[in-house]
Amino acid sequence: MQHAVGSELPPPHGPGRTAWAGQAPEATGQMPLPQGGPVPAPGAPPAPGGVHPVAPPPDPRTAVLAVLLIGPAGAGKTSVAKYWADHRRVPTAHVSLDDVREWVRSGFADPQTGWNEQSETQYRLARRTCGFAARNFLANGISCVIDDAVFPDRPVLGLGGWKRHVGPGLLPVVLLPGLEVVLERNARRSGNRRLTDEEVARIHGRMAGWYGSGLPIIDNSQMDVPTTARLLDEVLARSLAAPPQW
Repeated sequence: MQHAVGSELPPPHGPGRTAWAGQAPEATGQMPLPQGGPVPAPGAPPAPGGVHPVAPPPDPRTAVLAVLLIGPAGAGKTSVAKYWADHRRVPTAHVSLDDVREWVRSGFADPQTGWNEQSETQYRLARRTCGFAARNFLANGISCVIDDAVFPDRPVLGLGGWKRHVGPGLLPVVLLPGLEVVLERNARRSGNRRLTDEEVARIHGRMAGWYGSGLPIIDNSQMDVPTTARLLDEVLARSLAAPPQW
């Protein structure tokens, strides 16, 4: 869920079937690579004829990345994030906002009981803790993927907060399967992570606002976790070549 963030942190150490900027939900074909090709490497000497050599974009399978996986309850964020982190060629950490939030034992704010000052504080502290962890991993050459339900109608508190916590190099990707799919997945949950159908539908409806936002969106309604993770790599390759404006 989306809540207020804490004070700004010190500067960071470093940096499908899909929809892209301006596309409607049904426009889910392959995304074109940016026009003009890669940008020349800074300071690279000109090649014969005065043409600068171009530097290929980083390979998302081996680059040190910070990824924010966004989606409603039941989108599969946690499963995809864990699988993606497990199967990369380089060390990658999965930083789960829900797991960090549940470190609070006594006085735990149960999301099934609604939102109050205590739950707001718990989520704000969990986000700050995840941000510190992500920056620590990046500073030591370890990639990280964070999963969170960030709403498009609160960009300053959501994406803006994550950008302050982790850094401007953060790559956000939205997982947004159909409503029937997220309802079915949520029904298989247990404990306090299972929400009511009404709450899941409300969250899913707000998440539809990501279409046309400029962020890459993966509709993983008919995909298993490995397939979604492979598509995530393709989306990240495009994000590295042409970072989304957010």
